[in-house]
Amino acid sequence: MEPRIVFLERDSVKAAFSRPTVAHTWVDYPDTRPADVIERLRDAQIAVINKLRIDAAVLAQLPALRMIALAATGSDNVDLAACRARGVVVSNVRGYADTTVPEHVITLMLALSRNLMAYHQDVRAGRWPQSRHFCFLDHPIRDLRGATLGLVGQGSLGGGVARLAEAFGMQVLWSERPGADRVRAGRVEFGEVLKRSDVLSLHCPLDASTRGMIDLAALQAMKTSAFLINTARGALVDEAALADALRQGLIAGAAIDVLSAEPPPSDHPLLAPDIPNLIVTPHVAWASGEAMATMAAQVVQNIDAFLCGAPRNCLP
Repeated sequence: MEPRIVFLERDSVKAAFSRPTVAHTWVDYPDTRPADVIERLRDAQIAVINKLRIDAAVLAQLPALRMIALAATGSDNVDLAACRARGVVVSNVRGYADTTVPEHVITLMLALSRNLMAYHQDVRAGRWPQSRHFCFLDHPIRDLRGATLGLVGQGSLGGGVARLAEAFGMQVLWSERPGADRVRAGRVEFGEVLKRSDVLSLHCPLDASTRGMIDLAALQAMKTSAFLINTARGALVDEAALADALRQGLIAGAAIDVLSAEPPPSDHPLLAPDIPNLIVTPHVAWASGEAMATMAAQVVQNIDAFLCGAPRNCLP
């Protein structure tokens, strides 16, 4: 019997997917509500997902499922322990965003440091024709050169950001994990990074030790002139605390590509219209055309490898 492969979130990736070389049946759903996951995967041996959650309760109702192919690197939406217990292989994609995420981070840094959004909005509102001079200087502009960048997470994405930042002349501090018992060589204690960074950028996984690590106390420890950038996972940040910190001027600005709920509710704390110096992009740091094509190819390679008896990119 041919394996049945079901992609539950096909429209979450704007790229062509080839097909595995092994005989199979492939079914696409543009999107799937959580309530429909079990029904759509009931006869599937392989599930392709992006951000939908598959936990132990879902797995218990899917006895035919043998593999979860993630169209992403992060796996916090999958219960890996439950998958191990049931013998379900989970494979992710790796390295596909090593260019696109760092470029997005640098774009956000530049937009904040040069007050790009404020100037754009002022020009659109008709401020420039009213200026007495050839320019108007209502919003401060800072160079990245000479600034200190604190990076939390030393994987390929953090490394890509570090290389670009150093090309701009920034000094890079690699943070130790919050609450670590010791500081490893080449890293700096988390609290020290908070105090010294002009820009703090998050690139670590979401787990019990990192959830909510940027809370009110962390924001209070940062420079009032500092910027926060998060392109990792929304729940790394206490979002209500960040909104209040920006209103109170505890830090100078923030740029966020990820929220704890996606899509967010309309009353999400970071979507309020009165928050100053905040840029929010809709989880698109990963989504260059080149990156999506690479990711789509890797998903199919992972499935092919599994069907051929040699699974790859397996998560523990």
